[in-house]
Amino acid sequence: MTKAKLLMIQGTSSGCGKTTLVTALCRIFSDLGYQVAPFKAQNMSSNAYNIKKTSDQIAVAQAIQAIASRKKPDSRMNPILLRPIGDYRSKIILGGKFYDEMDARAYYAKFVLQKGFPVAIRNLDSLRKENDLVIIEGAGSPAEVNILKYDIANMILANEVRTPVILASDIERGGCFASIVGTIQLLQPNYRRLIKGFIINKFRGDKRLLNPAIVVVQKVTRRSFFGVVPKFDFSLPKEDSLDIQDSRASAMCERQWDSQISLIAKTVQNNTDIKKMSVDVIGLN
Repeated sequence: MTKAKLLMIQGTSSGCGKTTLVTALCRIFSDLGYQVAPFKAQNMSSNAYNIKKTSDQIAVAQAIQAIASRKKPDSRMNPILLRPIGDYRSKIILGGKFYDEMDARAYYAKFVLQKGFPVAIRNLDSLRKENDLVIIEGAGSPAEVNILKYDIANMILANEVRTPVILASDIERGGCFASIVGTIQLLQPNYRRLIKGFIINKFRGDKRLLNPAIVVVQKVTRRSFFGVVPKFDFSLPKEDSLDIQDSRASAMCERQWDSQISLIAKTVQNNTDIKKMSVDVIGLN
């Protein structure tokens, strides 16, 4: 049986737009006729989605990405959900169901590699058997050197399944180009080889002003450039319920998500090189 192709979107920081980009790509490749599914091995969010009929829980972001893929939300799309409860403790939702409560130390020492990662790999493998393409979302930054050996949401996973990675960076916050270069340089060589290029996100202004910096980053990193996505407004529930968000977005139902997903997909498609991504990175025909 042929397994689905893979693409992973990682970021230079939290909040750089990974979730939005994956949502867009799920819809774009679905519109191109591929069977697509989203995946995020480990997500920390207080904004959970209850899957109908099963009562399983996943992060709302992966539920939105499922709808973008024109699929029903599935617990395999987010095998590990950490729901913070305070004092550095979280409820661990494994495979959609409550597993335990742990603090960060116990989570890293006793759970993430021993129990969580094998479940994540099995879930991803299951999704690959049913789809043409699985688009994986990373978490935070892959270059958090203090937790690299436990970071199953980023390079440990990417290396295990040999997925190509595109790095997203938020230019609105400043330091975008240094973040791209620094993130790649901090990775060990076998991880670094998986990064195929970068996307600049949340830009306001004339894109032509970025060209000299983009050329320098391409030269230094020897990586491809896939586009500049502008800052634009849309209304969908945020990754975390603690984020500041429009109350109308948090109250939206699934049927109302669709028009916003289409807006996101159109904006990303018009500002990135999807063909280059498809052929050169993913290996789609």
